[in-house]
Amino acid sequence: MRTDLFDFELPEDRIALRPVEPRDAARLLVVAPGESPPLADRGVRDLVDILRPGDVLVLNDTRVIPAALEGVRIRGELRSFVSFNLLRRVDASRWRALARPAKRLVVGDRVRFGSESESMACLMAALDATVTAKLEAGEVELAFDLSGPDLDLAILGIGNMPLPPYIAGRRAPEPSDRTSYQTVFAAQDGAVAAPTAGLHFTSELLAALAERGVAHQFVTLHVGAGTFLPVKADDTQGHTMHAEWGEVTSAAAEALNAARSRGGRIVAVGTTSLRILESAAAEDGTLRPFTGDTAIFITPGYRFRAVDVLMTNFHLPRSTLFMLVAAFSGLGTMQAAYAHAVASGYRFYSYGDASLLFPARDEDRTLHD
Repeated sequence: MRTDLFDFELPEDRIALRPVEPRDAARLLVVAPGESPPLADRGVRDLVDILRPGDVLVLNDTRVIPAALEGVRIRGELRSFVSFNLLRRVDASRWRALARPAKRLVVGDRVRFGSESESMACLMAALDATVTAKLEAGEVELAFDLSGPDLDLAILGIGNMPLPPYIAGRRAPEPSDRTSYQTVFAAQDGAVAAPTAGLHFTSELLAALAERGVAHQFVTLHVGAGTFLPVKADDTQGHTMHAEWGEVTSAAAEALNAARSRGGRIVAVGTTSLRILESAAAEDGTLRPFTGDTAIFITPGYRFRAVDVLMTNFHLPRSTLFMLVAAFSGLGTMQAAYAHAVASGYRFYSYGDASLLFPARDEDRTLHD
């Protein structure tokens, strides 16, 4: 399928650089193909009225690590600054990372993070690593001098939250990002990008939904930096999807299967929750326990098995995420929804507003709608 079908114009001032406060004060565009009207302007707090008793929210409980690191490359007497975004853990001491500028690095270079001092008076004052491999597209492999929990603590102490490039390119990280770019239910360390639809939930909203009879279950998908990358191939068949680690526990699968058997709807909060659920689903939609990598790539024509409703933020042009929402609600519907969102002043991307998507009718779920 041609990737230019998923392109659209977005004014720069529609890109949210900071979240609204409180979190659940964001706007919510309800997209209901086949209904009249198909688009409705609501708020995130209106989920209490929109969702039905018996529905189940599926929340991604991954925790974003402070994966943005600033370092000094040390080669003899030469020093140069290099920034890194950790991408994926290889083992207890090694990470793959995106380096900028990667051309300054060669295998064997030493990199010092945190402190330029040669002494380490404090464990968190500096962290050293060796470049052990140069990979494609600016990626390198770093072998840190620390490993396991000691390495995790050091990264926590010196790293910044890995804000997406459309935010990081326009402002510096702020202390508030440590909480703003993390869901209130984050529990499992491992993501290098936030599951952004989940950022809209507060403890108060979850309690109100529970009182309404809307339950929630947790799954895990450690979001990778590839989630921000546009598809550069001219055709979707030429794109290789990034893999991410995820888990659906036996308890979560059983609870979701039971809810659906009683007539409840499975409401995926975020494309990450949807992707891990679809990876865990059998052909008949039954959810099974799942642990491991998934590289599922969802484009129009895909038959959804496990998810009935999707809550998600507004995504980048030509991104795999916009292709996913087009597959769920129909390409024509989502083109109209995004045009409405732009014209109505909705805030886009990670710190932006949300949408609640209902599936396209079967007769509308064509490749070129």
